Amino acid sequence: MKTLYSKFIVVTLVIMLGSATLGFLLVNTYYHQQLKGQNDAKNVGIAKGMAAYIEENPSVSLAKSLQVFAQSGYQLFVVNESGDADFYGGSFRESFLSESVKEALLNGEVYHGMRDFPKETFVTGFFSNELSNTVGVPFKYGGERYGLFIRPNIKMLFTEVHILLGGLAAAMAVFSLLAILIVARKMIQPITLLTEATHRMASEQFDEPIHISSRDEIGQLAKSFQTMSTRLKENDRIRKDFMSHVSHDFQSPLQNIQGYAQLLADESCSQDEREKYAGIVELESKRLSALTKQLLVLTSLDHQSYQLEFERVSVKEQMERTVRQNEWRFEEHNLDVRVEMPDLVTHGNPDMLMQVWENIVINAVKYNQPNGIIQINGFEWENELHITMKDSGIGMTEAQTDKAFDRFYRADLSRTREKEGTGLGLAIVSEVVKQHGGLVEIQSKVGKGTTIHITLPKL
Repeated sequence: MKTLYSKFIVVTLVIMLGSATLGFLLVNTYYHQQLKGQNDAKNVGIAKGMAAYIEENPSVSLAKSLQVFAQSGYQLFVVNESGDADFYGGSFRESFLSESVKEALLNGEVYHGMRDFPKETFVTGFFSNELSNTVGVPFKYGGERYGLFIRPNIKMLFTEVHILLGGLAAAMAVFSLLAILIVARKMIQPITLLTEATHRMASEQFDEPIHISSRDEIGQLAKSFQTMSTRLKENDRIRKDFMSHVSHDFQSPLQNIQGYAQLLADESCSQDEREKYAGIVELESKRLSALTKQLLVLTSLDHQSYQLEFERVSVKEQMERTVRQNEWRFEEHNLDVRVEMPDLVTHGNPDMLMQVWENIVINAVKYNQPNGIIQINGFEWENELHITMKDSGIGMTEAQTDKAFDRFYRADLSRTREKEGTGLGLAIVSEVVKQHGGLVEIQSKVGKGTTIHITLPKL
């Protein structure tokens, strides 16, 4: 498996090689388009200077002059009209030169071999040690025509300075590569730590912190990753609690149904006992049905792709319908229910809003005092609807109030069996109101009752 570090090294080397190649091609193009002609003209001028010196100093031996010129850093080839030829300053790798070129030079034409040398790469063009890659000028000495071909002696051009510069370039390349490797490892290390953290998270290990303190993008990623880990830990806790609560709340009524079903199958069971057991089975079945229904509602609300269909909803009409449907509950507990509300209209999902009113009314009945009161009020304020439901029930402590909207939480734990419920009612209220762009608040005091305040957008 290729690691990110190895990929970074390979990409770095490819970039360095590609940059060098591109730079070489650019320099080569510049050499052929600009420097090649200038180099030819410069060397032609030098060759003419040499020829002029020879012609102006006939008393100096031709061989002596040519040797001095060669020692100054040039390779020379001299040919005369008699066909004699000599090399000075070193031999050429390729010493072929056509007779027509020699003849033209002896007849007074200047030879531009550097300028007309085939367009090859910079290395083979500028450094090609061939006789055809020279410049030539004619001159006379001792009454005889000569041709002088010259080119710089590349070996002599590479002095100590050039070697030092070459060594400097090589050292820069090596140290740059080493520095890149070290920096790459430093940069990859936080990603390695994040990878290890993902493996731990996959094993549901959320407690170990990520030790990355850099302030760059990697540091920001690590911070976001740590935040995600914390949220996943909390979600995992909620999920496990959810499964625990669901299992418990399903197990209890199922065991009751199973137990009483066995009693009903007993032939010695009297008719009164059968009716009693059948009633308990029916009650537990309804409890399971209510739990299943509320779980489906919460699952739908939690699903991101689930979209509520909104329409015009009269809050007053829905509240009055909810009160009528629960009149038997009020009479059973001898409760006084008062509704004072104008015609409040919002934009929402009627079914989900009915779930809200149903749940808070049932809670107000369930945890109220005998002969208690339920006061329902509503009013408009600017662009908002405010609905308040106040009961005279047993109330809750501050700690219980803070958890009232948690799923499966029931404040009256000591009376759970007496007060049948799923602990999902207020959780559904909170989710539905939130999806309608509203807000739900709860205030309660032990022995003083509970007030639920819901705010919804006005239509």
